[in-house]
Amino acid sequence: MKKHSEDTDIHTATSTAPAARSAEDRNALNAVTIFPILIIITALWGFFSPSTAGVLTPHVNIFLGIIMFGMGLTLTLPDFKLVFTRPLPILIGVVAQYLVMPSLAVLIAWALQLPPELAAGVILVGCAPGGTSSNVISYLAKADVALSVTMTSISTLLAPLLTPLLTAWLAGTYMPVDGGNMALSIVKIVLVPVIAGLLIRILVPTVVDKILPALPWVSTIGISCVVAAVVAPSHDQIVKAGALVLIAVILHNVLGYAVGFAFSKLCRTSNRVARTVSVEVGMQNSGLAAGLASKYFSPTAALPGAIFSIWHNLSGALISVIYRRMQEREEEKAAAQSEAAR
Repeated sequence: MKKHSEDTDIHTATSTAPAARSAEDRNALNAVTIFPILIIITALWGFFSPSTAGVLTPHVNIFLGIIMFGMGLTLTLPDFKLVFTRPLPILIGVVAQYLVMPSLAVLIAWALQLPPELAAGVILVGCAPGGTSSNVISYLAKADVALSVTMTSISTLLAPLLTPLLTAWLAGTYMPVDGGNMALSIVKIVLVPVIAGLLIRILVPTVVDKILPALPWVSTIGISCVVAAVVAPSHDQIVKAGALVLIAVILHNVLGYAVGFAFSKLCRTSNRVARTVSVEVGMQNSGLAAGLASKYFSPTAALPGAIFSIWHNLSGALISVIYRRMQEREEEKAAAQSEAAR
């Protein structure tokens, strides 16, 4: 889930007691562990029982709208203050999001000689906004969570414009792309629900605070339903091209982490900001990509998004461990230098 209930405490994590932070770490780790397990289960359901899981297929946009509404409920106006107080890191993150991943998707589609439908699906994943788990992964990685939240929010709000524009430009050589209708769909299933959720959070914050702990599970169920819905009509395509799609997804995700970090360092950011950008760039809103692909392309084109939904949470948990250790080493080094200077 994009912003787990833990995220309400993440913004002030530096002021919480060690025991409280440890509890938050455990909760966050449980979230990113349970989430892919549930998605794997629903993907298997869609694969082995497409007739039953297929009843969800016509309702993909509803599930996506619920997920985005839940994201909006977790947002607050202070989440957007960084746009004005730290505009450069936000700009770097959003530019990297819509530059690095689409470019990598095109290169991977070309290098692997993907069939047109799969190529279009991979490119659509690359053109999607920030992923639904990057905030909690940033927290586990001891990256800049406030920055991650803001980058995700801004990239999501820009999605109705940039996702169809980039998809039409880059994927149009593989399949026809109805950019106008895709933009309208993104407005309906992303922009409107997110803004509605944000407004409700502003108007009745006490009510929303009471239901915040349930929102991660609502979104988890929503994304799981999306995966089952796009896998169900794709049984034959998975058998034929599942391994190739998995290779493309792994390359896309891992290179996204690496190039996102390098791009940020080229812009002379701190290591902590670079790790935040890396996580944000590497983790895409693949549920949205899968839903759009199934509507505007084909079930086969939705496969990359469905598989990415599983993989990026597993890889995110791993990279959070690596980045967390890097941050701890930097903190230990700074503490030693400070002690030596006394």
